[in-house]
Order: sequence, then C-alpha cells, then structure tokens
Amino acid sequence: MDLGLSSTRALVTASSTGLGRACAAALAAEGARVVLCARDAERLERTGRELGAEGVIASDLAQPGEPERVVAFSAERLGGLDILVCNAGGPPPGTFESTPPEAWEMAHQLTLVSAVRMIRAALGLLKSSGRGRIINITSISVRQPIGNLILSNAYRSAVTAMAKSLSFEVAASGVTVNNLAPQGILTQRLRQLHGESLEGVGENLPMRRFGTVEEFGAACAFLASVQAAYITGQTLGVDGGALLGIH
Repeated sequence: MDLGLSSTRALVTASSTGLGRACAAALAAEGARVVLCARDAERLERTGRELGAEGVIASDLAQPGEPERVVAFSAERLGGLDILVCNAGGPPPGTFESTPPEAWEMAHQLTLVSAVRMIRAALGLLKSSGRGRIINITSISVRQPIGNLILSNAYRSAVTAMAKSLSFEVAASGVTVNNLAPQGILTQRLRQLHGESLEGVGENLPMRRFGTVEEFGAACAFLASVQAAYITGQTLGVDGGALLGIH
C-alpha cells in the first residue's frame, strides 16, 4: 500500500533512539523527508546518517524557547512541515509519596509543556500544508495507570486530553491529531524499568512476546498517511492486547 508519504516533510522529536527513532525510520522508508531532534548530539548525528535524515538538531525541549527553535530550523530545512511527531523521554519512576514536588515541575515541562510549545510553534505550518498530521507518543498508562510511574501516568494523560481538545479545533483545517499509546514494545526504557525481570514481563503479555519498534513505527506511518485523513482525536494502542478495558 502506498501511504502517500513521499516527499512529505516531517519533524520527529526524541528520535535518536527507541520509539522516536522507529517512527522516523518508518516515515523515511516511505519517502518522507525527516528532521530529527534529540538531546544527545553525538547519537543524534549517528542516527541522522543511518536514516538519511534531511537534518538534525540537538535540543532539550523542556527548556523555554527550544521547541520554537527546533520547529523554525525544521521548517527552514524542509521548506515547510506536514508531519509533527511529538515524543519525549519518560519522566523518572516513582510513587506519589516518593516523588518530590520539584520532580512534578520537571516532568510537567518535559512531557506536557514541550508538546504544547512544539504544537503551537508548528500549527500554522501544518494548517498551510493541507494535510497536517500531529502524532503524540504517549503510553498505555493514559488508559490503564502503571504502578510506580505516577509522573508518566499524570502528564501523558494530560497530553491525551490536550490532543483530543485540539483535534476539534483544527479538524476543519485538514489537520489530524492522534496519539500512539505503546505497551510492551522492547526499548531501552523498558529494559531500565524492569531490569532482570524483563523476560518474565514478556511471557505475561497476551501475545507472549514483546512488540518490536518496527511494528510501532509502522503504526506511526499509518497515522501520517493519506489513508488516515479521516482519523483524528484518537488514541491508538500499540500494546499487543495488553489494555484490559473495552475502550
């Protein structure tokens, strides 16, 4: 199936590794022109070469002014913007009682505010493209909270609510706003969270295996496609059936 992504212009954040890299790779494989953004400049440069990216820009998107700088760089490099994939590294684990107040502010800037600023900076470009796509990478935790991840549970849910509200506002402009909610995708983050118990986690998933980053990237490419033009305001679980609820 031709997804209609050839020569489209895409910015993918937190894309030097993991889920962001998988999304960038899937878009590039479909012919999209991609700009990558991440904090680790050395790893970012390496990933950019591997994927044939149009450009890379190192940035900490939790810092004021950085989302706007990244969008401006991408628009100049690409001549506009059609696809924005908002991703950020997960905030540190912890329970409500073990998480200090300052960690809430850090996670607020990293997970929610960075996405808000990025979308605000890119929205005019996405509207003018005629086929704008906003895709936020969240987590299964927005529907099914995960233990010991209070910050991720709270702020990724906020991103989901923001995206749903925004989807109503921009639908008439041809811009779609959707979320990808992963669970059980084998990434370094998953390894860090589960350590030596990782193998047992995989065996307890409904499919008795972890998902691959390539499977996740394919879902991102679909939401960016012309075929997905009438899908907006949705949260698509890429979780191998792990979500227990019926919605």
